Amino acid sequence: MSDKPQSNPAVVGLAGFGGTTLLLQFHNLGLCGAGSVFWAAIFFGGLMQLIAGLQEFKTGNNFGYAAFSTYGAFWMALGGCLLGTQYGILKISTVEIGWFLVMFTLITVIFFIGTLKQNGMVAFLFLTLLLGFICLDLSFLGGMPVFTIVAGIDLVICALTAWYLMAHGIFTQFGWNLPVGKAWIS
Repeated sequence: MSDKPQSNPAVVGLAGFGGTTLLLQFHNLGLCGAGSVFWAAIFFGGLMQLIAGLQEFKTGNNFGYAAFSTYGAFWMALGGCLLGTQYGILKISTVEIGWFLVMFTLITVIFFIGTLKQNGMVAFLFLTLLLGFICLDLSFLGGMPVFTIVAGIDLVICALTAWYLMAHGIFTQFGWNLPVGKAWIS
């Protein structure tokens, strides 16, 4: 056994999740195209989170393992949807994207419930993620495109929250403790 402290794979997963979520919202808000979103989805949001999830497995953290692996796969699948649509390979309709998002909305409900006994910042992250998915569901399935803008603003907050948690994880190693709040349920 080594006295060396174990790495925290969550910092890598939170970096990829926050960065790719932020970039997609820039696209949803009309600030950038889909090309950069595709590449970030495959490598930064997808592969990095999948690696973080597999590393969380090694630490015995079921929540981190499930969440990072799930959202890593989400980003890879979304990248595949973008690529397929671009090149006419199994084109995805707006309704199909909507149901794809509903699936992840329902998964996010489960994760959100699981965060209620964690620190307040993790619960806030998953609350904003859940609200963002619901808004996107309304946009894609309800034909209310204004909710894409609402989701974009909400998910920018979500992405920045992920980076705050990433900073907390990194800075803790140096003895700096960013506040993350108490669990919402004791």
